[in-house]
Amino acid sequence: MLKSKKNVFNTLFVIVVFGFTMFSIFRGENLGEIFSKVSQASPGYLVLGVICVIIYIYIESDIIHYMLQTLGIKAKRFTCFLYSGVGFFFSCITPASTGGQPAQIYYMKKSKIPVPVSTVVLMIVTITFKLVLVVVGLFLLFFQQAFINKYLSGILPIFYLGIALNFIVVVAMMILTFDQKLAKNIMMAGLKLLVKLKLMKQKPRRAEKLSKSMDSYNGAAQYLRGHKLVIFRVFFITLVQRFVLFFATYFTYKAFGLHGSSIYDIVMLQAVISISVEMLPLPGGMGISEGLFLAIFIPIFGPGLIMPGMILSRGLGYYTQLLLSAAMTCYAHITIIGRNRPVIEPLKDNIRTIECKH
Repeated sequence: MLKSKKNVFNTLFVIVVFGFTMFSIFRGENLGEIFSKVSQASPGYLVLGVICVIIYIYIESDIIHYMLQTLGIKAKRFTCFLYSGVGFFFSCITPASTGGQPAQIYYMKKSKIPVPVSTVVLMIVTITFKLVLVVVGLFLLFFQQAFINKYLSGILPIFYLGIALNFIVVVAMMILTFDQKLAKNIMMAGLKLLVKLKLMKQKPRRAEKLSKSMDSYNGAAQYLRGHKLVIFRVFFITLVQRFVLFFATYFTYKAFGLHGSSIYDIVMLQAVISISVEMLPLPGGMGISEGLFLAIFIPIFGPGLIMPGMILSRGLGYYTQLLLSAAMTCYAHITIIGRNRPVIEPLKDNIRTIECKH
């Protein structure tokens, strides 16, 4: 019941933010003229943009599949694709994308994937997901001053804030993932606090179970720490994943028959928006993403097409992603939770290797 109320709240929150965003952006605009220009965009390029979104979701599923195999669990690729869709859907509708990983852990648990294992896998996925933005942001900061001066002079504070917030999150998550003692102490302290606040009852077996669960978590983390090549591979795959989605904005540009701006500038400007808004407490960066697009893409789209360009770019990068992942989440709910049966096959030798480290 509590979870259901939370989902209803998240949905209502998204609707309210969406309504406020639409009102603030389109207030005083000629909607007929804007949507007339939108309708003139080439469908072929927009289809390429949708394909970018699908590939973007699929690549994360490939990462999850690869990491589960590394940790001794053989899962079906399509099932991992559903995990990915679940993650993106809940990330799209929760502030600062905080709902994605808990939802994925829940669905993985229903597939009989151990929570400690899924937690480590998704921590690594999240770390590399954020780390790509940090690396791109620092690259622009230290090596692309001409680019920054040309396009970003009006939004530098939020750009710097975005880099800083992503960097802090990456460092914090790396400490929690690889400092086994600290992670365990934090979890045990959290349990004691919940008991003290009378949000949970004192049960010795619960503390013992949590302790054993953290031991398994630490075993998986230690295994990955000893296999750094896995982390590097995940990072570079994530780099490709991120830029695949950024290319959707380039296809939006081409859909209007525009030319003259480089692919590099368009893709990197879209990266700047992601860097700036991803850690802000708004679902999908709603409101601020649209505002940043209108501020920094004017030299690319021009005053006449900046609004239609924003509509299609955000429509592809966020709303298409939201709809596709929502459909995948519904299917996952039916096939994974509805049937409530294992969809994995343990690779016993690898699991034993992880457990023997303790």
